[in-house]
Amino acid sequence: MSTQTIPQVARLDSRALIAVSGAEARPFLHNLLTQDVETLAEGEVRFGALLSPPGRLLFDLFLVGRADGVWLDVAADRREALLRRLAMYRLRAAVEIAAVDAPVLAAWGGGLPKGFTADPRWAGMGGRGYGVDIEPTTDEAAYHAHRLAEGLPDPDADGGQDSAYPIEANFDLLNGIDFHKGCFVGQETTSRMKRRGTIKNRMLPVEMDGPIPPAETEVLNGELRAGTLRTGGDGRAVALMRLDRLDGDMTVDGRPVRVVRPGWLQD
Repeated sequence: MSTQTIPQVARLDSRALIAVSGAEARPFLHNLLTQDVETLAEGEVRFGALLSPPGRLLFDLFLVGRADGVWLDVAADRREALLRRLAMYRLRAAVEIAAVDAPVLAAWGGGLPKGFTADPRWAGMGGRGYGVDIEPTTDEAAYHAHRLAEGLPDPDADGGQDSAYPIEANFDLLNGIDFHKGCFVGQETTSRMKRRGTIKNRMLPVEMDGPIPPAETEVLNGELRAGTLRTGGDGRAVALMRLDRLDGDMTVDGRPVRVVRPGWLQD
């Protein structure tokens, strides 16, 4: 008799929703975001971002296809800022932009419950649900422990907003940038970095024994600075690492630390 693993389900209170609707909702977002919005099907979820004109990461987000437009799944503490940014870009476009009062949920570790859609970044992350009537089985801390176990950065939690380039946060490896869709805000810098291979840093998973030091603690390769820690827990962390200093013995606070190559990072 076959058995199916029951997934873990958590409500992500750190995330919130914005509805963009109206006759021009999709072309409006398509011209702004790193992801193709024109072909987003109803019920489909895609990963993307809104960048600054120079190409820095402003908002990481998930796009949820709706019959009347698109829902944006964003960091809750950044929702008001994104609402203002979208209103600035709207001008005379026939779109309506409003906050949505519905829960964001994540499920992983088994078959996806009804109403959930696969996480577009990496199969190991499970799926996401929006407004689904389901009782959580665990909390958001468990979700972030799972995220760290899978080695995925969270740009909001890992300090990438307003400073990192999207490729440094691995958007190119996690299906967060469509390089064939045409123009988007910050496209020139992003495409040039990818095309020329001028990527000097990436957010990478690391592991070490014992407690994880605070964010911004330096990772050293010998006596050279190789990166800085971001978020971490249970022996795993995300660090912004220099790609030219990954070989050799690395330490954090005098303790050995190892860079991990998760499945989504394999060649």
